[in-house]
Amino acid sequence: MKVLQLITSTRSFFEGQVEALEARGVECTVVDAPGAYSADSPRTVTDYLKYQPKVLRELRREEYDLVHANYGLVGPFALAQPVRPVVLTLWGTDLMSEMAWLRAASEWSARLADAVVVPSPAMSRALDVEHVEIPFGIDTDRFRPAPRQEARERIGWDPEGAVALFPYDSARPEKDYARAERIVRRAGVDVELREVTGVPHEEMPDYMNASDVLLVTSVREAGPMVVKEAAACGLPIVSTDVGFVRETVGGLDTCTVARSDSGLVAGLEAAVESDARPDGRAGIDGLSTDAMGEKLLELYERLCDEPEPRADRRAG
Repeated sequence: MKVLQLITSTRSFFEGQVEALEARGVECTVVDAPGAYSADSPRTVTDYLKYQPKVLRELRREEYDLVHANYGLVGPFALAQPVRPVVLTLWGTDLMSEMAWLRAASEWSARLADAVVVPSPAMSRALDVEHVEIPFGIDTDRFRPAPRQEARERIGWDPEGAVALFPYDSARPEKDYARAERIVRRAGVDVELREVTGVPHEEMPDYMNASDVLLVTSVREAGPMVVKEAAACGLPIVSTDVGFVRETVGGLDTCTVARSDSGLVAGLEAAVESDARPDGRAGIDGLSTDAMGEKLLELYERLCDEPEPRADRRAG
């Protein structure tokens, strides 16, 4: 089976998705949108005008069984070709965006796609279109518990002192770094808040294993994937009630999900004062990249076997 994967920009969970599918014999070709992207400098309209010819050239070059649009913004580019089944995976910041036009484009694409995938129950509740829920997977071989002192030695951290890991750029307003600083100041324990950003994804397990607690104070999140990765490393988690945190890892004994400052402070104090770490596999059953790849393959095979996919109806 050959699948054309369309993206705006890559993410670690998407790369894991491709690896898991290719391990199951699916040939994936990834076509990303032209132009450079950053949170401060998004792509331009001109960049996306160049994207459709790029997609069509690839479709003429190879015979693909299916087109998989990964993110609501690239859904229309997948749907512009009428002859192959289209899978749309919504990532969260599309369907639940503050920008009305992006939400509208995502919902329109979802209504025309042959199959729609969402990664969390929160997104499932937000989408009034038939869909399947397939959680984004994590690499459970990479994200696993390791001795704290060894991890600190590898990344050059002081072996002494408790660390609360803030795994985001503090300049991003939705991450609310000021609240994280306030929570740490109010806590009745000696703990250092450390911002970690721009680190290669493959090095993040060392930073998680070197820390004493993950602190998430975000105002909004589509995920965040970092809480799954922290749980897989056995790192206690203190988080605001955003995204899929409560539904995914909120049941762990060493995970605190709270809306108030006092609740976050209490969770931080408990995490630092306790030397116990959660089971490195607790709460992540079925969330590996392998599980994600298996479910996507089943979906692909079902669509390709349908006698009259929605793509044919679009052509008509």
